[in-house]
Amino acid sequence: MTERLEQLNQRYDELSARLSAPETYEDPALVAKLNKEQRELEPVVMCYRQLQSVQRVADDLVQLMHDGDPALQEMAKEEYADHKYQIDILQKKLSLLLLPKDPDDDRDVIMEIRAGVGGEEAALFAHSLHRMYTMYAAAAGFTTEVVSLNTTELGGVKEVVFTVSGEGAYARLKYESGVHRVQRVPETESGGRIHTSTVTVAVLPQVDDVEFDLDMSEIRIDTFRSSGAGGQHINKTESAIRVTHIPTGTVVECQDERSQYKNKARALSVLRSRLYEAKRMEQESTISAQRRSQVGSGMRNERIRTYNFPQGRVTDHRIGLTIYQIESVMDGNLNPILDALANADRAEQLSRQGEGGIE
Repeated sequence: MTERLEQLNQRYDELSARLSAPETYEDPALVAKLNKEQRELEPVVMCYRQLQSVQRVADDLVQLMHDGDPALQEMAKEEYADHKYQIDILQKKLSLLLLPKDPDDDRDVIMEIRAGVGGEEAALFAHSLHRMYTMYAAAAGFTTEVVSLNTTELGGVKEVVFTVSGEGAYARLKYESGVHRVQRVPETESGGRIHTSTVTVAVLPQVDDVEFDLDMSEIRIDTFRSSGAGGQHINKTESAIRVTHIPTGTVVECQDERSQYKNKARALSVLRSRLYEAKRMEQESTISAQRRSQVGSGMRNERIRTYNFPQGRVTDHRIGLTIYQIESVMDGNLNPILDALANADRAEQLSRQGEGGIE
């Protein structure tokens, strides 16, 4: 590991030198690329340099522990114990920082929320989840944009597809894929009985046409009139787009924009991301269960979380985490849950690394 850290340290200095060179700034694209690489290396390099500094002091203290007068030796022992503790902490931090990074972590996200079991109550909760993710994104500095929206008469959501854009969006939201269960008394329930409903959430890394090439000969594109609110223009113009990937039968609709061209571009973007994710999941399915993170893709199709309103709790079943702040969570305060999931994922990776599972 030391050899690898030295290489990263040297590369960081090389990047600093190149970014200091005046000729570098003649190429803005190169500057952006070098800055991005340096930002990615910085946490590891700074931690490594701090470890080296503490280690040098610890080595000097070892010498003092064997030289000098007894009082000085005792003082050196006390300081060494403190520095040894710091070394252990920094080594653990470096182990985490050196874990393989998900190549999709920095991508934007396409989220799909669909009402599941529970009829209108499921649709109403799907609306609540859309609101929750939108509020979380705003607080995190991300931007959201609706691609398509299918609502019910009571204000519920049968299906909503939307994008979340911002650096690290996928890294934060990728654990949200799966079945979300709600337990509460519906507004339409006169007897006060608690109902259980489900909503499915899919989180897809957004890819562009350069990274994932679509064969347009395998695509069928249909136009139709948008449904729902929107005025006379929406009702009279066939601006909505339905894109079908013939080999897989995957269908994407987009009707949020008045422009047929914009709807087509958005629909193709969603389709590209769905096919990319399907391909990635197929590749992951070939990996043994021991080497697949249970927090990540390994449990995406199972029930991942329960929102129990009568008890005011949110429970994530993958890591056994329960939070009694349901109103705060529904208002977009997802950080305690997302942080715990990310930490559990890293712990799982460290465990596999210790078993020789990560090269």
